[in-house]
This record gives sequence, C-alpha cells and structure tokens, in this order.
Amino acid sequence: MNSELHIIVLAAGEGTRMKSRLPKVLQAVGGRPMLAHVLETAAALEPARLHVVYGSGGEAVPEAMGRGDLEWVHQAERLGTGHAVMQAMPAVPDDARVMVLYGDHPLTPVDVLRDLAALPEDALGVLTMTLGDPTGYGRIVRDADGVVVAVVEERDATPSERALSEVNTGMIVAGAERLRGWLGRLDTANSQGEYYLTDIFAMASADGVPIQTVRAPDARDLAGANDRAQLAALEQRHRRRAAERLMAEGVHVADPERIDLRGDIRCGMDVFLDVNVVLEGRVRLGEGVRIGVGAVLRDCELAAGTTVLAYSVLDGVVTTGACDIGPFARLRPGTELAAGSRVGNFVEMKKARLGEGSKASHLSYVGDSLVGKGVNIGAGTITCNYDGVNKHRTVIEDGAFIGSDTQLVAPVTVGRDATIAAGTTLTRDAPAGQLTLSRTKQTTLRGWKRPKKRD
Repeated sequence: MNSELHIIVLAAGEGTRMKSRLPKVLQAVGGRPMLAHVLETAAALEPARLHVVYGSGGEAVPEAMGRGDLEWVHQAERLGTGHAVMQAMPAVPDDARVMVLYGDHPLTPVDVLRDLAALPEDALGVLTMTLGDPTGYGRIVRDADGVVVAVVEERDATPSERALSEVNTGMIVAGAERLRGWLGRLDTANSQGEYYLTDIFAMASADGVPIQTVRAPDARDLAGANDRAQLAALEQRHRRRAAERLMAEGVHVADPERIDLRGDIRCGMDVFLDVNVVLEGRVRLGEGVRIGVGAVLRDCELAAGTTVLAYSVLDGVVTTGACDIGPFARLRPGTELAAGSRVGNFVEMKKARLGEGSKASHLSYVGDSLVGKGVNIGAGTITCNYDGVNKHRTVIEDGAFIGSDTQLVAPVTVGRDATIAAGTTLTRDAPAGQLTLSRTKQTTLRGWKRPKKRD
C-alpha cells in the first residue's frame, strides 16, 4: 500500500440488551473490555492514526482505555453507522485509506484485516462471512458474474435477498476522498430512519468503483455481542482459541472447555493446567509447572518445576525456583518463594519472602515478613503485622524453628537457628541459637467437676 491507513473504530453503541450501566464496548471478554481487544488488533496493522467514535457512557469509554494516543470522537446523537463514520472523517486526509472496524467484535483476526487492507486501492473493500443462519445481518448481493452490487439490510431485503448466506461484517476499507463523497450522499430513507454505511455499496457500484471482498475463514471469529448470551459465546470462543494456542506451544490443558484464560499468558513446555483453572492478567509459567484443579492465578511468575495444588489462589506471586504451594493456599501480592520452599493448606501470605527450603505447612498467616533459609513455621503461627494504623515487619533468620500457635508481634526479629516454643507470644527479638518461650504456668485443679445438665 502507498496511502497511509487510518482506522476508525465504531464504539458508540448503547448495548441496551446487555441490561447494564456499563457501555457495551467495555463489557469484558477474556478479562479485558471488548474495545481493548479491537484496539490491540488495529494497532497491529500499524495505522497512521486510530480514531475511536464513542457515545454511550460519555467519557467512561476513553477513561477506561486510558490512552492519549488515540483520536477520540464523540458522537452526541447516534443516527446509524454511516453517521458514526462521518464524525471521524474531518480528521482524515483525502489521500489516506480508511478502514472501519467495530468495538464489539473483539475476536477479529489480524491476518484477515491485513488481507482486507491489501485489496487494491481503487476498490471498495468489504469483509464478509458465510452463515448457516444469516438472520439479522446485511446480505451481500452479487450479479450474475459474482460482482458485488449492493449490501442490503435484512429489514429492507426482499425474500430472495434474505435467502443469501454471505453477509456483511460491516468492516470496510476505502479511499478517504471517495468515502467522504459517498457519506455526503447518504440519507435516512429506510425503515430505521438512520444513515446506513451499507448504502455506500450501491453508490460505489453506480460510480463504477469495483467492490472487492475478503471472506473470513471462520465466521465465529467475526461475531459481535449485543446481549449477555452473545457475550458468553464470545468468551467461550476466546477461551478455546487461547487454550489451542497454549497447547500448540506444548502446554497440557486437561480440558480446553474447562479453563479460563483472561490475560497475557505465556507458558514453557510441559506445563500442566488442570480443569477449572483461571489465569488472569500477566502470567508467566516456567517449564514443567503444574497447576491443580480450581486454582486461580493473577499476575504471577512461577519458576520451572513449581507445583500449585488444588483450589489455591495466587495474586502477584513470584517463585524463583521450584517449590510447592497448596492445596487451599492464599498468596497475596508481594509474595516471593525461593527454591524448595513449601506453603501448605490454609496458609495465607502477603508481602512476604520465604527463603530456600523454608516451609509454612498448615493454617498460618505470614505478612510483611522476611523469612530466611531452612525455616520451619509451625501450624497456627501468626505474624501480627498491623497495629490498627501501621504495618510492621517480621524478620525470621536462617534455620529458625517457629513452634505451633505462635504469635510474632511485629516489629520483631527471630535470630539465626533460634527456636520459639509452641504457644509463645513474641513481643521482643529472640536471640540466635536460643530457645525463647512465653507461657503461663500450667495448673490442674484437683477435685474440679464438669457441670452437668440439670434435669
């Protein structure tokens, strides 16, 4: 292509059938707004400028995207797709090419759009697809030679036109000067009283401009979402595509229909993902990582060989070597686990580092803590890090042994190879290599009788 490409994304739809206060294009697929997917795909085409037409929800749409590199265009009055494109055209130079995309079509493959952009510059290009049930879509009308002569909306189509199975996706590419002229000739003489972008096809045919098509190989990738059921179908398709990509890279996915991948997921070979696993945000899994049934990982980076057992929840966790986590562990942001460490069932950690070979196996809370190598943290241990106003740090040095049911009242340090007896409440530093304990004297009351229930 010689002309620079400008992409216009139509994102002004209200989505009334969603029954939501959230604008339609901000409804999530794969953990991100539908519009975010479309903008990412559009950016891959390296356009000279990316224009987004928004309306419903006011400034909520541009604010949610948080991007100042886009040309945001507000469509105050929504009078159809042709009218939406008109709003963006003043910022497009006449010598450019224009591609029109839709903000509620998040799964559109970039390769198909590259094919669309590669059509001859003197043509009007349109992306089409074939549907077994074309209900609701504009039909592609061709003459006896197979040349496209019009695109007819279903509500305005004749019975013979409604029988056609090739439909318009609404995604087009055209020269800016010609497109501007066609848009200027649109009228509202149709059943909806709107400016239909599809009317430009008849104009192009009448003007002798060839209409070229690219037919999508899989119509499921061109689907949009107008209601919750269609949104769920998009989620299902996204999930399957993401799982197939991982499997092609050597990941063992136990069941592609029972996994949720909602972010930027990268895995090494021989990673195993069991059923009902949820991966969100930026997740990096090294070779041989195993994630058990029902585990949830968000923004995690796990080193090769790490095992996460069933129903554990990890958020912002980093492992620097192979270690074992779970089942039923909850690791919160700032948790870092070294090689050979172990976090067991019903253990919660937050903003804590566990050194090599250290373990907290049962029913403990470790927060705002630095734990050295070879440390044992007994069941029921609590680092009391919060005084009601401020957070304080606990330091447990290499080789320390923390007995069960211990409370470490931060700020406090347990010295190297120190032992803290079970049931201790530690309020001062414990010296290295020594046994420290705090207990009340055990007493037995002779002759005491357990109360009995009265008759």
